[in-house]
Amino acid sequence: MTMNRTVLIWSAISLVFLAEATALAAIDASNWWSFQHVTKPTLPEDETARALNPIDSFIRARLTKERLSPAPEADRRTLIRRITFDLTGLPPMPEEAGAFLRDQSADAYEKIVDRLLASPRYGERWARHWLDTVHYGETHGYDKDKPRLNAWRYRDYVIEAFNSDKPYSRFIQEQLAADALFPDEPQWTPALGFIAAGPWDFVGHVELPITKTDGLIARYNDRDDMVMNTMSTFQSLTVHCARCHDHKFDPISARDYYALQTVFAGVDRADRRFDKDAQIARERRELTERIRVLAAERTAIEAEIASAGGEPLQAIDRRINAAQSGAKENKAAAFGYHSSIALHQNETKWVQVDIGRVVELDRIEFAGCHDTFNNIGAGFGFPLRYKIEVSNDAAFRNGVTIVEDQGDRDAPNPGTALQSVEVCTCLTDDASRVKARFVRFTATKLAPRQNDFIFALAELRVLDPSGKNVAAGATVTALDSIEAPVRWQKRNLVDDHYVRAETSSGGESLAILQIEREKLTPDALRSRLQSNSLQKEEVAPRLKALPAEELVYSASRDFPANGGFIAAKQPRAVHLLKRGDVKKPGEEMKSGTLTGIPALAHAFQCSDEADESSRRAALAKWLTHPDNLLTRRSIVNRVWHYHFERGLVETPNDFGRMGAEPSHPELLDWLAFWFQENGESLKKLHRLIVTSATYRQVSSEPKPGGVPADSGNRLLWRMNRARLDAEQFRDSILAVSGQLDLTMGGLSVQQFAFKDDHSPVYDYARFDLNSPGANRRSIYRFVVRSMPDPFMDALDCPDASILSPVRNTTMTALQALAVLNDALVIRQAEKFAQRLEKEANSVDKQISRAYELALLRSPSAAERERLVNHAKKHGLANACRVLFNSNEFHFLD
Repeated sequence: MTMNRTVLIWSAISLVFLAEATALAAIDASNWWSFQHVTKPTLPEDETARALNPIDSFIRARLTKERLSPAPEADRRTLIRRITFDLTGLPPMPEEAGAFLRDQSADAYEKIVDRLLASPRYGERWARHWLDTVHYGETHGYDKDKPRLNAWRYRDYVIEAFNSDKPYSRFIQEQLAADALFPDEPQWTPALGFIAAGPWDFVGHVELPITKTDGLIARYNDRDDMVMNTMSTFQSLTVHCARCHDHKFDPISARDYYALQTVFAGVDRADRRFDKDAQIARERRELTERIRVLAAERTAIEAEIASAGGEPLQAIDRRINAAQSGAKENKAAAFGYHSSIALHQNETKWVQVDIGRVVELDRIEFAGCHDTFNNIGAGFGFPLRYKIEVSNDAAFRNGVTIVEDQGDRDAPNPGTALQSVEVCTCLTDDASRVKARFVRFTATKLAPRQNDFIFALAELRVLDPSGKNVAAGATVTALDSIEAPVRWQKRNLVDDHYVRAETSSGGESLAILQIEREKLTPDALRSRLQSNSLQKEEVAPRLKALPAEELVYSASRDFPANGGFIAAKQPRAVHLLKRGDVKKPGEEMKSGTLTGIPALAHAFQCSDEADESSRRAALAKWLTHPDNLLTRRSIVNRVWHYHFERGLVETPNDFGRMGAEPSHPELLDWLAFWFQENGESLKKLHRLIVTSATYRQVSSEPKPGGVPADSGNRLLWRMNRARLDAEQFRDSILAVSGQLDLTMGGLSVQQFAFKDDHSPVYDYARFDLNSPGANRRSIYRFVVRSMPDPFMDALDCPDASILSPVRNTTMTALQALAVLNDALVIRQAEKFAQRLEKEANSVDKQISRAYELALLRSPSAAERERLVNHAKKHGLANACRVLFNSNEFHFLD
């Protein structure tokens, strides 16, 4: 009987759900407030009081309708704490509060707002909100949670964007397609860290190839995260719900979803190289392209040579191949060291060998090069005048000259014959052998080449008394060098191979065979080939001389292969998966976006489907199209949420049918239009909101009928009470103790002991609180996904693996214990006490100063007495811990 009743109950429940699903299916999904095209609402007339700004007109009109009245304005101490924490995340200092309290001008509050918005601390605070929203972290997550050591540049980009008040549409476009839309502004490349902000499956990408089912699933999952992050952040829509079927509640089809996946089909998450300087980036791009063109030209010339040379050329190529197989190494084109080209013959060039240790020297040997360029042949580039020195000082500030400069006479060209110079013992006072670590060969009069001058040397050998060449494989440095492997490079100088010695076991010289091969080449082709080589020799050093590129972990399509993780040469195929199953691929998709919003149907225009960056550019332009009101509604709602602890729409990432409806729809739309009309300036939006009378209300004013009519304060008849979040609390105790390090930007501080194991280990207990960087702002902490900071985690710091547009706010015993006993709190209480001891000479005055710094007020007589007694009994540091643990320190109002 019981079983039958259970079956009947579940059957009834199933019928209810089926009926609801059927009813929802019959509803026009696009008939929902967020998908409707609207015009800018008009301001309501404020019949109760003169509104301070347009926001108050909407709020008070609704309050009047509900027979409620607004609360009075908060006192100035409350206001300066509220606005300072709100805009900068830090507490105001007593001096700042005092100045505000003394300022009786009508715009005293507005001046505070403007000062805070201009502070670099503003960008740090609001970047933290943004990083929560996009689930930014500095490790991969999943089971192999490896660090991303270059992710921090995206964080710094966000801080800079907020501080510079970058227009919001530009902010979006840079994060999705900075490389495509702004190629001449490479400094914004770190913005692409947005696409790579979320977690990444190391095993699924590196250890599994895309040809395996699990590897393919990992790639689809990765793109799913990119789509979710983009559309949840910028549109406040749950597009990812359409992965397995059409969205059940919103006008988003599975086709739309996979079209959006296709947008990201050509990029992966990896370190990306970039130049911050636009001029250097332009030069690198031009030189790289020039080398590519020269390489293509050389391939074409070689093909012509092979065709023109016919059978004789093929025969000598066979001899060269045989000689190469018999030689110790393939050195056929390894001619030696070649300086940069000089315009004047009297320029000085030098090359030197670092033996690596001080050794006794017996003799120095050297050989000239052989090159058919301009019919020079043997002795190519050998200087007309030179000297050889040895020293124990790499800079040769002192040393011994082995071969003197030839003065006013040119030295004979030795061709390719090996030359030998004895290091005479007579050069030393005690008749002992010369000992040195460095040997330098300096050209004081360069060899002519063709309307210019060079210095070239095939080999430099340094023999000890046993006859061993101690320079073989040594480090070679030079004033300058043309590095064009394998023909010309510094290391050729000490490879123990040169024309006379470069023979196979059969006795044929590889270099001579190469020369014979060149003789078979028609003059015109040989000239073109030499010209090509010369141009490359001139371009390659210029490219190498450019400053090293920087790295950012971001969307990338050019990175070294790592196991199964290989960059896509072209955008990968994305299929419409039946029920989201990679084993059931449907048609191959083209890039696109939401088709269920008629007002935006025309806005997605991809100029080149084969170019993956064009796809991202098209999406960025669609998101920022003037007709896309969702983009503006989404961001103004987020800003409102962080100012009032609750958005006009309580679900910032879901404006769909399963999300909340706006409490003040006309105000939301008005703000979206106002934001667009005012240059999409976030700072102007902040100023509009925080200067409203609505924002300046007290938070705890009791109102007759207020609680029964609107217990959740959705209508804002008072201000919502706010508690310091994890970063605000941590930064506040550092600021109050006088220890806060305001250094901006750069590498994140790893506040843990790290071990890069099979599964990396992050140990926070072993972190030294006195180490450099320990007192930097919380925004600069290295954020680990799998192992969050236990202290910050206890204070509701969000999980970096998930989108966190709204933070949980809990009140637990664990939080109280953490704030009381954590090593950081204890240390900063001690530092706070040390500060007080420096600034006041009695316990009574120290407690008064502590209240000023921590709470912006003086203690009452009873408070002073109790805390003075506590300090005398338990120490001043313990009294400071009491203040850190007080509700008044943790709550703004």
